[in-house]
This record gives sequence, structure tokens and C-alpha cells, in this order.
Amino acid sequence: MPDLTYDQFKQMDLRVGLITAIEDHPNANKLYVLKVDLGEGAERQLVAGLRPYYPDKAKLLGKRIIVVANLAPAVLRGIESRGMLLAAQTPDGARVIILTTDEDMPPGSKVL
Repeated sequence: MPDLTYDQFKQMDLRVGLITAIEDHPNANKLYVLKVDLGEGAERQLVAGLRPYYPDKAKLLGKRIIVVANLAPAVLRGIESRGMLLAAQTPDGARVIILTTDEDMPPGSKVL
């Protein structure tokens, strides 16, 4: 994979988001449809492949996550996603853990 320059990295808008709602994706058994507060006054909809790793939706609700806020919208199995949450996967692929903040930060806080 090619190296990014610092200027390329600076173009990413990473923000703290608060998961306010979560539903099963109607057309994909590995996807959730999330509503996320990014401090913009209106919630964003994100589609994320977390169902195999977080079968209990209640464990995600209310979590503060890190979101790439300026990613171009994409349609995933018929549902628009307006951002991408960040997560880490173990080398063997067995576990995926969402990246979150160490302390409560307001939705929309910029990740530096």
C-alpha cells in the first residue's frame, strides 16, 4: 500500500460521533444501519459491518466512536452511508473492536 503524505492525511475529517440508534440492515445479515450524532444538528446514517462482532446492539448504543466525516457517501446493499466508523481487527480476523474515546467528548469533537 502506498504511503500517504501528511497533506493527504490532513484532508481526513475525523470526528467523535455518538451512536443514537442502531438497526439491522434489511438486505444484509452482516451490516447494521447506525444513526450517529456528529454535532451537526442532524444525525448521520452510517452502514457498518459489525453484526458478526457485536450481536448485541445494546453494546453499541450510546458509544462514542471515531468517524471519517468527509468520506463520500456510498450505497451499501441499497442503504446510503454518510461516513465510516473506525475499528481495529485482530491479525487473525476473529475480533473487531470499534475505536472510541478514553473520556466522554462532545459529538463533533475533532480528532487530532
